[in-house]
Amino acid sequence: MTSATDPRPRPADDPEDGAGAAAAVRLIATDLDGTLLRDDKSVSERTVAALAAAEAAGIEVFFVTGRPARWMGVVSAHVHGHGLAICANGAAVVDLHAGGELIEVRPLERADALATVAALRAAAPDTSFAVELTTGIHYEPDYPPFQFDPAASIGTAEELLHAQTPGLGAPVIKLLAHHPTMAPDDFLDLARTAVGTYGSVTRSSPTALLEISGPGVSKASTLARCCAERGILPEEVVAFGDMPNDIEMLAWAGRSYAMGNAHPAVLAVASGRTAPNEEDGVAAIIEQLLAERQQ
Repeated sequence: MTSATDPRPRPADDPEDGAGAAAAVRLIATDLDGTLLRDDKSVSERTVAALAAAEAAGIEVFFVTGRPARWMGVVSAHVHGHGLAICANGAAVVDLHAGGELIEVRPLERADALATVAALRAAAPDTSFAVELTTGIHYEPDYPPFQFDPAASIGTAEELLHAQTPGLGAPVIKLLAHHPTMAPDDFLDLARTAVGTYGSVTRSSPTALLEISGPGVSKASTLARCCAERGILPEEVVAFGDMPNDIEMLAWAGRSYAMGNAHPAVLAVASGRTAPNEEDGVAAIIEQLLAERQQ
């Protein structure tokens, strides 16, 4: 298997990227933004065909994303078989066949969320917050506004996390923290030190926007649970991703591919790499996997 840091130019269908193990593949786990989706958030015809072909060949496909369930419409028509997706960086498992119904929630406890807010306010005073609940998102006045959620309520994070606030008592699935001036990776490093054991801190945005889930909650940990329920081993999983919130999943899967547009830390951990999302890198590897099964 060729290293993800191998400097040689390599096309997406290079047979050195794990050839020979495809017969064992039972599940494909793929991130969405920057990975499966084009930059305009569309799913290309080639990718749609590749996903359908994988399912027809008996390979399950899981979308594993930082997106909340309500933002899954872009791919809901392309889910086959089980219909499940892992959302909010592992905090929720949803049934896309049932309109995004929550099957499992792994919440961030409000005490831990409040402790996280206090720690980040002390470590990076200009940080602003948003609170993602199972029912929608709410944010502070200084937080960059969400164009997809115009009805979200606004208040301090402490107010939004108060369980008795009308309409805000739903489980917290993610806390978001934005800093207006820090470099994204510097903010991530600082936050992981400041937050400690209160939550799992990661990022998927190109800006200094962090996502904090409950302790131990990640794409990898929830995917592992879903696979265990199906008797699927890590070595039978192929995973795709592009940003730091994908790193644990790529390290867990038996075969993993960083997109050509991936963050350097993702390139370092993946066992292979593929073409950028704009060039259908996920579809290229799925096509290769299916071709290997025919040999």
